[in-house]
Amino acid sequence: MSERGGGSDPLGRLLTDAAAGRFPPVDGGVRVLPPDATTGMHAVVELTGHSIVLTDRSLVGADVPDLHGFGGCTHPDALRWLAGPDGWIGSLDAVLVRRAEPGDRLPARDDLEHHPRVRRARAHRRDVRVYGDDAGLVTLGAGLAGRWELSVELHDGVAAGAGHGRRLIRAGLAAAPPGSWVFAQVAPGNAASLRAFLTVGFVPIGSEVLLRPARSAGGRGGT
Repeated sequence: MSERGGGSDPLGRLLTDAAAGRFPPVDGGVRVLPPDATTGMHAVVELTGHSIVLTDRSLVGADVPDLHGFGGCTHPDALRWLAGPDGWIGSLDAVLVRRAEPGDRLPARDDLEHHPRVRRARAHRRDVRVYGDDAGLVTLGAGLAGRWELSVELHDGVAAGAGHGRRLIRAGLAAAPPGSWVFAQVAPGNAASLRAFLTVGFVPIGSEVLLRPARSAGGRGGT
């Protein structure tokens, strides 16, 4: 399936529409959907003036925080309520997207299974593939709504600013089906990574936080 993240999945349709520049109304609204069918994750996805909450919690009751589409769903109190007292809350990441395109490929790296970046990818995604070279590694897998998700990391000792990050991103794009939407989640404070993805043609469409309530993980969440 080359166009991951669309089809009958309502979050997938919202994400692919946003990737194509078609956003929901800026109305402060909150759309509530079940936990993600691909990964089992709970999440908050924020677009401009509109939020999507993936949860199995009832939003009816006196203890429900003020959830609204103007940043209310990622307020710390709201995230803690959604995750529960012992649940895991991921980082607030910018969501960026662009189309895949053919290019130079990197070899598969089955020897990197124990790398922290690979372990994190496998905790949040399915069907993760790992590629790399002497400069760094690339992971590509199915994340929220089955969308293609890309991450890269330079190896220790490899100098930033030499173009390696951009080259790895392009190699990741070449590993996905040509023309498919590829998403990346980047911490806003990681300026070097943001600049690399923007330079390669990714555009921001929103933000998201992944959640793993303890009750859905059989214990304390985490990666």
